[in-house]
Amino acid sequence: MAASHDGVLPLRYPVLKQEAGPRCGRETRPYFIKTADGTIRSLCCTVRCTVPASNPLSIDEHLEAQVCPHGGDHVQLTPGQLLLRPRRAMNLHVFTTDLLIVLMAGLLAGAACKRLGVSLLVGYLVVGALVGSGALGLVTQQNHELEYLARAGALLLLFSVGIQFSLEELVRLSRYFLLGGAAQMLLVAIPLTVAFRVCGMAWNAALLAGFAGALSSTVLVFKALTECGQTASPQGRRAIGILLFQDVALVPLMLLVPLLTSAGERPSMWAYTGLIGKSLVFVAAVVLLRRVIARWGVPTLARLRSVELVTLFALSVLGGVCWGAFRLGLSPAIGALAAGIVLSGNQLSTQVDTIVLPFRETFAAVFFVTLGTLLNPQTFLDEPLLLSVGLVGMLVLKTAAATLALKWIGLRWKSALGMGLGLAQLGEFSFLLLAEGVGHGVLSSADYNRMLFVALGTLILTPQLLKLGLRWTDTMHDEPDKLGDARHNARPIQQALVIGIGPIGRQIASRLEIMGVNVCLVDLSPVNLHAYAQQGFHTTAGDARDPSVLRRANAERCRLAVVSVPDDEAAQRIVRALRAITLEAAIVVRCRYQSNIERVRKAGATVAVSEEAEVSGALLRRCETIVTRQQ
Repeated sequence: MAASHDGVLPLRYPVLKQEAGPRCGRETRPYFIKTADGTIRSLCCTVRCTVPASNPLSIDEHLEAQVCPHGGDHVQLTPGQLLLRPRRAMNLHVFTTDLLIVLMAGLLAGAACKRLGVSLLVGYLVVGALVGSGALGLVTQQNHELEYLARAGALLLLFSVGIQFSLEELVRLSRYFLLGGAAQMLLVAIPLTVAFRVCGMAWNAALLAGFAGALSSTVLVFKALTECGQTASPQGRRAIGILLFQDVALVPLMLLVPLLTSAGERPSMWAYTGLIGKSLVFVAAVVLLRRVIARWGVPTLARLRSVELVTLFALSVLGGVCWGAFRLGLSPAIGALAAGIVLSGNQLSTQVDTIVLPFRETFAAVFFVTLGTLLNPQTFLDEPLLLSVGLVGMLVLKTAAATLALKWIGLRWKSALGMGLGLAQLGEFSFLLLAEGVGHGVLSSADYNRMLFVALGTLILTPQLLKLGLRWTDTMHDEPDKLGDARHNARPIQQALVIGIGPIGRQIASRLEIMGVNVCLVDLSPVNLHAYAQQGFHTTAGDARDPSVLRRANAERCRLAVVSVPDDEAAQRIVRALRAITLEAAIVVRCRYQSNIERVRKAGATVAVSEEAEVSGALLRRCETIVTRQQ
């Protein structure tokens, strides 16, 4: 492997093809070439080549490399010139530098957005555009290792989407999933196809771009709904049902792309039949795996009482299901959704979601910043009027289509319009579908860049539009400055919430149960809840500071909430989260220190009991009793 050719790097790197005999190959990946003047050029290209049998380590004069998918430049390589794949070690410095830039940019953008009260997603996308090749150029345009981390963030977010839904709930959401999803996609794809055709696109390109425009971002919408605490709301459930339909629809859409090309091999009916069969096998395997895990895996992990093992188990399920989906020819994103569904609906679900939260948030930041680097401001400067009209038109059309679909599946007009604003963006799968179209020659690179700009523009605007829409629907509650007459409401208490299952929480829960109150227990550890779940208590594992955990525990239906956690700061945040959900419930809070009583009351507590005051009072009474007896 030390031999070299004239004008070519030494053969220390694997070449494109090494097997003997005439053979055509096609790959898309980074390569290095050495030009006649001795300079080394890096390309990320789609390569078509023929390897001669006489010299399998060289590439003959018929090789042509086409830069893909953003540009139309061609590089004609001379006979004997090798196209070399770079060593991974050569990219290590570039990868670590780019990763550091992305993380620092995300940190600064996140801090600025928190100070300004703007969604973090907007900051990630905007700062990504600034550090990308179209502006400051701080991040390498083709860094595949960084892209892998970004994809990991997307998979973890999709995993969190899936873990919110049990199979039983998905059956209940089937109407939203099928009717709402199909209606939204058709209401967007058909008008877009006609509009693109009127603008001069060929029918095949217009149809592809129309369906790509119909897809929304499951990752971004779910993240924004989580920030607003709306994942469990009626409009949030319906919106996620529509998004799940779009994710599943990606599979047949990807197979549609080769049919739209005017040349090349097209998939046969057997390919579609095989895909349907593999999809059914995958669904059956997911259902079976979920039952096995619920019956044997979850009880075993609960008995072991190890957070580390739960983490490894969750990541193993995620990786295994994604690998299985890939082996069956399905998207790993579908596998991530399925992995979440596999682990949903059991006592470990919320703990798993809490455990993967740090991984998810870190990789998600990389994902959105990397997504922002795709935006090239020069594209807008070249055609400002066309792209401005396209951006506004896309937002209006997608909002109208989503509003009609949401209204059809049961929302009021006001709620449907508010959530429709949140579905007005193009999604990450839109990029995948458009890039596939460029690779098959269906879509030109110029049209691809225009669609890319419009898509990223909608992504940047979506978080603020969604917050605006949620305010319109009166689903986001400001922190109350008074509790009104709810404290004095004399209706009988039938349902109570006990947060924190320590010695105090256990006694309160048992006493309330004896009094005939239906008690729901919330604790961060499913191990603490396991015994109570076996006794018939309704239990929810998770961080009670998260509004979605409280909603899962039906906090909005509770007339009494008892917060018994040993951390006053955490108790204060839990009270705020409870008051954002319900104004009627009486909230009784345990405080460790007397100095924190007033802050907890201002947060919305009805009654706050200080351990210092109660213990000192009990000790004083005991002392008085002893002194009295001695006299």
